[in-house]
Amino acid sequence: MDMGNQHPAIKRLQEIQKEVKEFEPQVAAFSGLSGDRAYKKLERSLTKQLFEIDSVDTEGRGDVQQARKRAAQEIERLLRELEQNANHPQRLELESIFKEAQTLVEHEITGFYKGGNCITEEFDEGIQDIIFRLTQVKTGGKPSLRKARYRTLTKVCAVQEIIDNCAKQQPSLPLSSDAHPSVAKINSVMCDVNKAKGTLIAVLMGVSSNETCRHLSCVLIGLIADLDALDVCGHPEIRNYRKEVVEEINKLQRYLDLDEEADSAYAYDLAQNRCIVKIEEIRKKMKEINSSLLKGERAADLYLKSKAELQGLIAQLDEVSPGKNPCIREARRRAVIEVQTLITYIDLKEALVRRQVFVQQAEVEPPSHRAVWNILEALSQILQEVLSFDGNRTDKNYMRLEELLTKQLLSLDAIDPQGDERSKAARKQAVKLAQNILYYLDMKTDEWEY
Repeated sequence: MDMGNQHPAIKRLQEIQKEVKEFEPQVAAFSGLSGDRAYKKLERSLTKQLFEIDSVDTEGRGDVQQARKRAAQEIERLLRELEQNANHPQRLELESIFKEAQTLVEHEITGFYKGGNCITEEFDEGIQDIIFRLTQVKTGGKPSLRKARYRTLTKVCAVQEIIDNCAKQQPSLPLSSDAHPSVAKINSVMCDVNKAKGTLIAVLMGVSSNETCRHLSCVLIGLIADLDALDVCGHPEIRNYRKEVVEEINKLQRYLDLDEEADSAYAYDLAQNRCIVKIEEIRKKMKEINSSLLKGERAADLYLKSKAELQGLIAQLDEVSPGKNPCIREARRRAVIEVQTLITYIDLKEALVRRQVFVQQAEVEPPSHRAVWNILEALSQILQEVLSFDGNRTDKNYMRLEELLTKQLLSLDAIDPQGDERSKAARKQAVKLAQNILYYLDMKTDEWEY
């Protein structure tokens, strides 16, 4: 149909649909809850468009009725998606964990408000546990859940960093207050900075209704202005002290930008993160080496070459900086374990080859020592299967491998070294190896995600 000859009602519906289209990315990325202001604003905007569609007069025309129905269905779909994002089980789980963190912070925040830096061990461990649990929440690649998890993790990790920095040595006073009038002023500002740390933690965790990021930012800017106004010419010690306090304030300023950062797709969509891309490139190389190792028969030269390559990959992983994001830190940790497991496999294979030469030359060997080596040989076969395993914990092969490893641990436990220190040390190493293989198998199947 020619656009110029379209019915006015059809044109109006197309205009509304164009306006509705602009809300799609906002709905898809919405990471809040149904009680949030942003949720209510989106809901009102979409409902308003729905009323606009209902007000379009079809004049009894079938084509207009169908167009109006399609437009209404699209808005209803977006409203459902918005509601699902806000009430998704994983979103509610994130909120539940965050509330635990809020409760934890509320119990400890009083000391910070007074300018103190005393943090209990229980609080430190509690925050660390919360961070770990947040990294375990599955998002299924859903943008809204990725964003919600990133926001929550970023805030809790920021609190952890602020607390860690407080535990470190504070800027030291170079001179007494009597040495120069500026010293007393810098001391006063430093006290305000310490109190601001408590306020910042409260704002980040949403446990303060009397403070905002904008106001706190103005306060910190004012403190820097007070420091800049001081005349410390000819006093390098005092100037350095002032510089340290300014750096403390700048650190706090950076935390105030976290919410703005979290609105950027690159921040929460880790598939776009350069560190994750680098880790995935390393993992790809590792898998190629893994495939070559498992196919190789006479692999003496292959072992040497592969081991050197794997050690190079470890060095590359060490260069990856996870920054503040614990998800990236966990991704790097898991990649390191994968590479180290392959190196362990090579070491074990080489040790078994050397063992054959030793057996041919040795006249007598304690039975306990021989028993440990027999189990190590069995573990090398199991590890080979574990390296090639690609499934989940419901697979029969997973359960079989888990059972085999458990049996080897029980067999090692039954070996009596009979006072032979070498056998005792060998058994200890074999137990550790079996446990590491079991841990690696569990790690491969725990369905962790970025």
